[in-house]
This record gives sequence, structure tokens and C-alpha cells, in this order.
Amino acid sequence: MRTEDASARYADLDAWGGGDILQALWEGQLAAVAAVGPALPAIQAAALAAEAGLRAGGRLSYVGAGTSARIGVQDGAELPPTFDWPGERLAFAIAGGEGALLQAVEDAEDSGAEGAAWVTRNGIGPGDVVVGLAASGTTPYTLAALRESRARGAVTVGIANNPGTPILETAEHGILAATGAEVLAGSTRLKAGTAQKVILNLFSTLLMIRLGRVYRGRMVAMRPTNRKLRARGIAMVAELAACDASTAERAAAEAGGDVKLGVLIATGASREEAERRLARHDGNLRRALTEGDGR
Repeated sequence: MRTEDASARYADLDAWGGGDILQALWEGQLAAVAAVGPALPAIQAAALAAEAGLRAGGRLSYVGAGTSARIGVQDGAELPPTFDWPGERLAFAIAGGEGALLQAVEDAEDSGAEGAAWVTRNGIGPGDVVVGLAASGTTPYTLAALRESRARGAVTVGIANNPGTPILETAEHGILAATGAEVLAGSTRLKAGTAQKVILNLFSTLLMIRLGRVYRGRMVAMRPTNRKLRARGIAMVAELAACDASTAERAAAEAGGDVKLGVLIATGASREEAERRLARHDGNLRRALTEGDGR
């Protein structure tokens, strides 16, 4: 596996000066981001395949071991506050259990039976989306979870950093970021991990945009859970409804902090009408506003 290769360039890394070490590590991070570029069509295809099931009520699950599991959790955990993604439609399969997020659990990633069992316990099936991550592309736990999920009719996405590996071939949608040898041989928390996080940033954000949780580049589905976010929500209502701050504040209060409802209320709709319009358009603010313009 190329992610396990040792580069002769870094054979004396420990004897280098600090600045030179940092330069090499930084260059590696830039290379990781660049490695995602060729995968953009695959990321788009995966997101579009995931959209239909999630729009119909399916669940989004992340599967991984070690660093890959932690990266998956980092991405998924941000979806509820950022996009109001329902927590009951979000799941994480972590080799070794949740405790493995903070402390390594030896040999957990080698248990394919546990990966498949997680899928069975959680009733994964048609409409669900399962994203498996593994730098090696061979992790038994993740591979078995993807294989079982696909057999049950779920949309499966496999993200790996080595070409031609089983996870890329088992998942319906394989996404490769060929990051190659690490500055520290085999330390896939570096380039491989960065590339995986970039891929998930792109995949989940595109998915949430397609699901109507973004309008004009704004996080209109965010949860205003603190003072900063409440102020941001009012500012978005004022900007998107083209109204003054006091009108925006009143509309946001009537909407209970819901930005999309607040925008519609600030443009003249009652709360009940705003709710009906959003429901008719599957929560898409752009279409709900267009309906109002046509009346």
C-alpha cells in the first residue's frame, strides 16, 4: 500500500531543523488537498445518489476505525447544528465502540463480524446512506459494514487513499484520494487524514445544499443555540429579507429563531403561511420565496 511506503526524502527527517520539518509537513498537507481534485466527479456522483434516499427520510451513517472513525464523527457531528440535520437520522459505526474515539482499541478494526453486526443491529436498508472511510482501503470492519449495507439496499460510499483496494470496489461509489507516502511513513493521520476530511467537507456540504438547507451561501437551517448564533440568525433574516434590523428581530422572534421562517415572515407571510410554503417546497427557501413573489 502506497500510504505505508517510506520516502527516501525523509530518511533523515529527525536530524533536520524545525523549520525544514514544518516545511515538509506543510507541503504534505498541500499535496493532500490537491489529491482530492481528481475525485470531484466521484464526490458529486456519491452526493447525488445519497440525496434521493435522504430526502425520503433515510439515515446518514459514517463507518470507520481509528483516525478514519474520528474524522467521520467530526464531519457528522457538525451536521445537526449547522444544517439542522435530525440526530435520529445520523449514526456512527466505530470499530471498538465510542470509547475508541479517545483511546485506541487494539485489533477492533480487524473484526469484520462486528462491522456487519452493526449494520444488522441498526436495521440499515434502502434509503439509508453509509459512508465508509479507511486510508488503507482494506480495513475489515469498514469493508464488512459496507458490504452488508450494500446487500441490504443502502447507498454505499467508500473513501480510501490507496487505488484498487477492496473498499473502493465494494462500495457503490468509491472515492479515491491517492495521497501516497507520508512524511512519517505510515502515519495516515497526516496527508491521508487531511484528504479524507476535505472529501467529507465537500460531500456533506454539497448534500446539505441539495437538500435545501442553504440559501444564497447562508446557513439558513442552522440552530441558533447561543447568543452569537442568534445574532447571526437575525442578521441573515435582515439581509435575505431586505429589511431593517428591528423588523428582522421581530420576525426571528416570531419564528422561534428559525431563519427560513423568519425570512418569510419578514417578507409579509404569517407564520402559518410560512410553514405551509416551506412544507410545500420540502424546506427549500428559494422556492418558497419564489411562490410568494408570484402571488
